[in-house]
Amino acid sequence: MKSEIRHLAVFTSGGDSPGMNACIRASVRAAVGNGIRITGIMRGYQGMIEDDMVPLNARSVSNIIQRGGTILKSARSEEFMHRQGRMRAIENLKKHNIDALIAIGGDGTFRGANVLIDECGIRVVGIPGTIDNDLFGTDFTLGFDTAVNTAVEAIDKIRDTAASHDRLFFVEVMGRDAGYIALWSGISGGAESILLPEEKTDVGQLVELLRKGEKSQKSSSIVIVCEGDDAGGAVRIAEEVKKLDPHFDTRVTVLGHVQRGGSPSASDRILGTRLGVSAVEYLMAGITGVMVGIRNGEIVDTPFTEATKKHPAMDNEFLRIAKIVSI
Repeated sequence: MKSEIRHLAVFTSGGDSPGMNACIRASVRAAVGNGIRITGIMRGYQGMIEDDMVPLNARSVSNIIQRGGTILKSARSEEFMHRQGRMRAIENLKKHNIDALIAIGGDGTFRGANVLIDECGIRVVGIPGTIDNDLFGTDFTLGFDTAVNTAVEAIDKIRDTAASHDRLFFVEVMGRDAGYIALWSGISGGAESILLPEEKTDVGQLVELLRKGEKSQKSSSIVIVCEGDDAGGAVRIAEEVKKLDPHFDTRVTVLGHVQRGGSPSASDRILGTRLGVSAVEYLMAGITGVMVGIRNGEIVDTPFTEATKKHPAMDNEFLRIAKIVSI
């Protein structure tokens, strides 16, 4: 059943991720193409509270598909977590006669969207924008592919130095609760070991693995550490390894927020474009309270309640392969 939309708003919230601008561009042009007025809300929920909004048209999103970050900027809003702040946001949406929203972000963004739906009945469709690839209901989130490629490029360069000096490098990648970037970049970068939040880390076993590598004439070793690993970050784990076997010449590289930046990959540009168009079409069809994602190459939708409460399982086949090829 179709539902008429006169005024649509789009915003980005939480951590930025490559591909957000491609998504904004597609949302705007899909709205304009269907005769829908569209507005950009600056700085996510905080901009909604402060009435920081800008009109958008097909030309205002020109030349942004290749840019990282988000032209609408992003912020975390403590004020939105309280009813008084949300009432200000709702008043501003009503003042501008905004009757539907596209929310680009992660689970916190979708939880906020669910509250808006409950408290004012506005229609909202979400788009998964996070480099961590940790949202249930989609095979890939916006920015994940770019973040992995950024990490792999760094690992390749570190490998050159590691091999030149017979060193053991620990490379820390982002992922507070999910190890997808670590797993994918570790396999792609030929890591000797990949330490993930999803698996308990035994530093003693890691040392034995590294010793075996030396005995088989490995000239260098790289260990990928997810920042959310239970044994701590790369710095702490490297220190523990050094205590157990002082002969290792260890170095640590923390990639940090460099993984969030940069021009999005072709895959993230295409994904952002598909999801942006789909979000507009879902709202036009009267659908609300869902995240649009991609599974097996097809656009699918997942209720916010599932996307925020469930977590995608780590691929056991990838874990198995990573161990096989690391010898």
